[in-house]
Amino acid sequence: MARTAAWRGHEYMVLTDHSPRLTVANGLSAERLAEQLDVVSEVDAGIDDFRLLSGIEVDIHEDGSLDQTPEMLDRLDVVVASVHSKLRMDRGPMTRRMLKAVADPHTNVLGHCTGRLIEGSRGKRPESQFDAKRVFAACAEHDVAVEINARPERRDPPDPLIETALEAGCLFSIDSDAHAPGQLDFLDHGAARVAELGVPLDRVVTTWPVDRLLAWSHAGR
Repeated sequence: MARTAAWRGHEYMVLTDHSPRLTVANGLSAERLAEQLDVVSEVDAGIDDFRLLSGIEVDIHEDGSLDQTPEMLDRLDVVVASVHSKLRMDRGPMTRRMLKAVADPHTNVLGHCTGRLIEGSRGKRPESQFDAKRVFAACAEHDVAVEINARPERRDPPDPLIETALEAGCLFSIDSDAHAPGQLDFLDHGAARVAELGVPLDRVVTTWPVDRLLAWSHAGR
């Protein structure tokens, strides 16, 4: 996937495998994540004019805590925090859950915030309910980017929530959520949404040079 990203002209890519709670995706324990960091360094050194950055898509527990040790999260370049369980929680508890995760100094990106599915082999899934104004205000306060998930079956957040996040002053991250090299093309879908909705490119962290991205992602730790 790193070679494909380099071939497509990207300056960098972030590897964000899942955390241990998501067993269906063989999520990484702290020990396996530590081993992966060595692999990331090896791959990064082997591709000219390209950076492979370390990261994780860490589960947000029901109480808002993150599904990985703080010591391991400290070692990563980018941390995406996402809800993958109990997506039908009541609005109040879900809001509190997301607010706590966004306030964690390790969190850089709030992933696919509604969890919806609008098409595809997994069927459809409704949006999680939460107080978007409060959550996006917290994202702006804590310098956490709102993910624009570019997978066609997600298109998450929906357009009205992106507009709400824009009004709140949020940063954004266009993410392919790619599970295979060919899926890196999903980025084009996310870029098209940013253009359609008038999101300023300087507020999209994945348009930044790698040094600026890393200064931002490491700033609060």
